[in-house]
Amino acid sequence: MGKKTDYKKYSVLMSLYKKEKPEYLNIAIQSMIDQTVRPDEIVIVKDGHITNELKTVLDDYQSKYPALFNIVGYEKNRGLGFALNYGLEHAKNELIARMDTDDIAKPERCEKQLKMFSDNQTLSIVGAYVDEFYSTPNEIVSVRVVPTTHNAINEFAKRRSAFNHPAVMYKKSAVLGVGGYSDLRRNQDVDLFGRMLFSGCKAANVGESLLWFRSNDALAKRRKSWENTKSYIDTIKKFWKMGYSSFGDYMIVAIAQTGMFLCPAKLQHWIYKKFLRG
Repeated sequence: MGKKTDYKKYSVLMSLYKKEKPEYLNIAIQSMIDQTVRPDEIVIVKDGHITNELKTVLDDYQSKYPALFNIVGYEKNRGLGFALNYGLEHAKNELIARMDTDDIAKPERCEKQLKMFSDNQTLSIVGAYVDEFYSTPNEIVSVRVVPTTHNAINEFAKRRSAFNHPAVMYKKSAVLGVGGYSDLRRNQDVDLFGRMLFSGCKAANVGESLLWFRSNDALAKRRKSWENTKSYIDTIKKFWKMGYSSFGDYMIVAIAQTGMFLCPAKLQHWIYKKFLRG
């Protein structure tokens, strides 16, 4: 028998890259400290060398909360998947709250996710909707709505991302049980959660927005890139090959993703807002 899960304690897991903005990092960390149920560990993985400005932010928090922060890392940038696996190995709790270094968690985010885990202890993943914004969270441009029940999530994930990665809380043992994140440059979360669902992991999403997600031109460019498009198609192809998605799912995704890549950026943006967001 493994160690019993403590449904009141959790670790936050963040990966930090040198190109992140110090002011965004500061806000992201503070939003996790300000949770109505505060984490008892914040693991930050320095994915390669970081700037002095970013280091100053980390040093300030570490001096204020020496028992809370577990800052680890390595010299060469290895990518998000490697960084998150590295962080998981260093996290002390079974429940892990993912967080990005430029988003803002709403104060009750983790309390609501912990309650879902406590109420249904068969769950391995609990996500949530996110509010997307450009300049300020007071001006929401869209909401990424995802299915909330396990069966709906399981079907949805055969073609599309059924979770908002920065708003997910999951069980460390379940993630490591399928081998952790793959060494991909894009769509590491889609790949991981698909493998977890296929292996029998149970999942749910809180039916409300629990995080403000920072959207910008750089994100739009990544969506428009062939690297991202091909990576997504290859991920669904992998799901088909292992027996999770059907061949029809794979073909629909391949055609839709290629079409989105080929269409003008303004039309792509309109499609995202009109059909893929709330």
